[in-house]
Amino acid sequence: MRIDLDVIQAWIAPHSRVLDLGCGDGTLLEQLGKNKGVIGYGLEIDPEQITRCVERGVNVVEQNLDAGLSNFADGSFDAVVMTQALQTLRHPHLVVGEMLRVGRDCIITFPNFGQWKARWHLAFSGRMPVSDLLPFEWYNTPNIHFCTFRDFEVLCKQNEWTILHRQVVSESKLGVALKDFSPNLFGETAIYHLTR
Repeated sequence: MRIDLDVIQAWIAPHSRVLDLGCGDGTLLEQLGKNKGVIGYGLEIDPEQITRCVERGVNVVEQNLDAGLSNFADGSFDAVVMTQALQTLRHPHLVVGEMLRVGRDCIITFPNFGQWKARWHLAFSGRMPVSDLLPFEWYNTPNIHFCTFRDFEVLCKQNEWTILHRQVVSESKLGVALKDFSPNLFGETAIYHLTR
């Protein structure tokens, strides 16, 4: 599993009710069910990923996150999770607000577009960066809202969302060594645990 998914598992209480937005192939929900006895539901828009969820035995609903979460009542879940999808949403701030409405708390991961490799690539090649984590060209990327750790924390402050935990992860040796010293510069992936 990706390193951010390991961190998320540590933040989810056993036997919780979890909603995973943009759940992909259901890997996280499957692991949470096996390791923590979580009752999980996923929302996904990609038919191939939905098929993979069903094959894993994960409860999944086809739903576009940009349409909101009005089909869920307030406080329906203990936790709402969204991994590596924030930057693909048309109105990410509205979706986070909805996550905190339907869940007691939420966990969000996203790529840090302020990371030094992205800055370096843009500054010296004059082109948008392409990496293992973001393997798209500017014209075919699903990522429409680029943000950094600082951008996200400003959004949290403006909306009075409380940050319970923040974890910065990096795959590179340099990033691992320096991510705590300067998260916005050396962290590759942000993991935030929020509540109202």
